[in-house]
Amino acid sequence: MWVKLCCLLLYFLALFVLARVFEAVAWYESGFLATQLVDPVALSFRKLRTILECRGLGHSGLPEKKDVRELVEKSGDLMEGELYSALKEEEASESVSSTNFSGEMHFYELVEDTKDGIWLVQVIANGRSPLVGKVHWEKMVKKVSRFGIRTGTFNCSSDPRYCKRRGWLKSTLIMSVPQTSTSKGKVMLKEYSGRKIEVEHIFKWITAHAASRIKTIYSSEHLKEEWNKSDQYRVKIYLFANLDQPPAFFSALSVKFTGRVEFIFVNVENWDNKSYMAEIGIYKTPSYILRTPEGIYRYGNNTGEFISLRAMDSFLRSLQPEVNDLFVLSLVLVNLMAWMDLFITQGATIKRFVVLISTLGTYNSLLIISWLPVLGFLQLPYLDSFYEYSLKLFRYSNTTTLASWVRADWMFYSSHPALFLSTYLGHGLLIDYFEKKRRRNNTDEVNANNLEWLSSLWDWYTSYLFHPITSFQHFPFDSDWDEDPDLFLERLAFPDLWLHPLIPTDYIKNLPMWRFQCLGAHSDEEMLETFADSESDSDSENKEVFSSDREVSEDDECTCHRCSDGECRCGAEACSCASHYCHHEPCERKARSYSSAGELEPDWSAWPSDMLHCTECVVCLENFAQGCLLMGLPCGHVFHQNCIVKWLVGRRHCCPVCRWASYKKKQPYTHPQPLSNEPPS
Repeated sequence: MWVKLCCLLLYFLALFVLARVFEAVAWYESGFLATQLVDPVALSFRKLRTILECRGLGHSGLPEKKDVRELVEKSGDLMEGELYSALKEEEASESVSSTNFSGEMHFYELVEDTKDGIWLVQVIANGRSPLVGKVHWEKMVKKVSRFGIRTGTFNCSSDPRYCKRRGWLKSTLIMSVPQTSTSKGKVMLKEYSGRKIEVEHIFKWITAHAASRIKTIYSSEHLKEEWNKSDQYRVKIYLFANLDQPPAFFSALSVKFTGRVEFIFVNVENWDNKSYMAEIGIYKTPSYILRTPEGIYRYGNNTGEFISLRAMDSFLRSLQPEVNDLFVLSLVLVNLMAWMDLFITQGATIKRFVVLISTLGTYNSLLIISWLPVLGFLQLPYLDSFYEYSLKLFRYSNTTTLASWVRADWMFYSSHPALFLSTYLGHGLLIDYFEKKRRRNNTDEVNANNLEWLSSLWDWYTSYLFHPITSFQHFPFDSDWDEDPDLFLERLAFPDLWLHPLIPTDYIKNLPMWRFQCLGAHSDEEMLETFADSESDSDSENKEVFSSDREVSEDDECTCHRCSDGECRCGAEACSCASHYCHHEPCERKARSYSSAGELEPDWSAWPSDMLHCTECVVCLENFAQGCLLMGLPCGHVFHQNCIVKWLVGRRHCCPVCRWASYKKKQPYTHPQPLSNEPPS
């Protein structure tokens, strides 16, 4: 999880740096930055009209360019970034969807139960034509959707009783606006009563009703009273402008932030005395002033603070967020972090997507479970001070220059989703490349194909269905199943016809290991060199794990005794001797191994007491060399450490000699006492 979090932070840092690079390139090519002011005199009539439409100011009665330019200047300063966004939005020919209501309940759920939005609904009476034609209605939908106003059509033929009860006997337009200034208040429905069925007239009707919810100040005395008043609103935003009514984007935001931010319009058109404005620090109009308990903030002085709905919405959300805003932000971050697993995971493609789906489900479930106690915690009444301190921290941090850069980058990348996705994909491919470099030694995991991984997944699934989980057991252990007769029955069955379970190999590290030593005079330097060579050989060979195809039959096992006369006899009956014992493979070969090693006897005292004495590994069929690393199995048979590890990791979890399970304890072998040569009395 921490690796994915670090990768996500690196990705955000790369996005921040990339945005600064784009700004530098734009400045080099065009000679201006996004925060640079634009002189409206230098703009064409079409561009000025586009700016007014984005801000929500009517211009139908202004045929002259001079009048349009003055209206742009009265509504606020124009920056290069706002002009670019407005022109791009006009060029984009995206069709905006409109809701078709199916009946009373559908209309109530979306319109009357929505407390923080504006709806414009065209009601078509039963058996009559709509009030606004199809072409004009599409223009109307596209125009009002810029300001977050949702649209819909209610055909009375689908629910004539509801239309009759509402009094909708003829086709009309219905607008729903929150009635009170409190969050989740009542909604009032207003019917269009104008005679002119044109887009501009209907839009003026909408903006007039939306602006009526904003507190308007017409005198300096009223401003002084309002400025010094303390009420429930901790955050207030003032618009000082010489306009008849506030822009449509300002009115739409007042509905969206109902109960969180109070919007106040100060009309300074007929003011003669503006001394009090100078006292509170307002020296020019138009000005957007944010007043908080911490002080005054002038909107529009930092990066990305444009006079538009989208820019001011992101600004106010960062200052006064809702719990739902924080939840959506955490949801996006958690899912971006979970998708990093697609690139961090190495191996087959199917494996990557299976791990990704598992991570997405786990992370989202944990996120939802984590938010439940947080929501309950925030509902406690004595946590108001904690809530206020949290909002204070948000206001302090989000009025900095760095926060304005982050908001500007968010608006830039959200308006260019293809760039965002391509950079995320490129970042993921870089992570995948470095992860492959880091795991280059584990070639089996990196180069595994889909079929092999699905086969191993099926083996894992069946092993946990039909077999005990051996990874929870440590060797050596005491169990009631040590003398389990089922093992004998399993060995009598058909071993190649059942599904071989995928048994974890963590028990291998608990198997006994020691070094093979001979009785003889060796210098300490030779012993150290032999020890170091065997250690390095063992470590290098253990890195390459493969499956051995050699198997030794049970019929080769025999009990051998080396007698005092040097001869070796094998048989079912034990022979008496006063020397050492060997318990598998023909003894003549082992006796010759002693002589080939310089007639040196093995030092059996260094062997574990429950291990069988032998001098040859049946896996590689080579004699034990001086100082080599040995490993014993629970059955007592001994092998080269690297040979038996390769055998066991290759999913042959049994002894190569006797087929006893390598993870199951067996009664320890006790060496028989040598028989006395004295005749019985």
